[in-house]
Amino acid sequence: MGGKRKTLQILAERPDGQMDVDDCAKLSRAVSEVLEAADPISEEYVLEVSSPGIDRPLTAAEDFLRFAGHEARVELAHGVEGRKRFKGLLIGLEGNDVVMDVTDAEENRRVRFPFSDVNEAKLILTDRLIQESLKAREKREAKASH
Repeated sequence: MGGKRKTLQILAERPDGQMDVDDCAKLSRAVSEVLEAADPISEEYVLEVSSPGIDRPLTAAEDFLRFAGHEARVELAHGVEGRKRFKGLLIGLEGNDVVMDVTDAEENRRVRFPFSDVNEAKLILTDRLIQESLKAREKREAKASH
């Protein structure tokens, strides 16, 4: 990212979907060592390592499968039926198409659009998403204590 001071931002998570502060610190140290040795960035910069968070961006096709059943906001590059922004329930993927149930002021409808047309997508913070995140954290902590 540009600006007065350049920033290299890394969003990371463990395979189980969790990422705590200690995980971020460990990854930051490991990446710093590699970057210092390879020196791929000639300018001065700041390294930021963080978790994508609960209401994370959806960047890969697999994200639309993994978070099926959750609410999301999606913005398309070209759009469907003259519309570029959608908010609704992720159904998942069918082939290369993202499928969502969208609730408009006047109707509920299912929309599908090519994953390749997704410009930006993000989960919406809901009680259900928070509950699932807490359950996953408890499960991970229980595993770690055994």
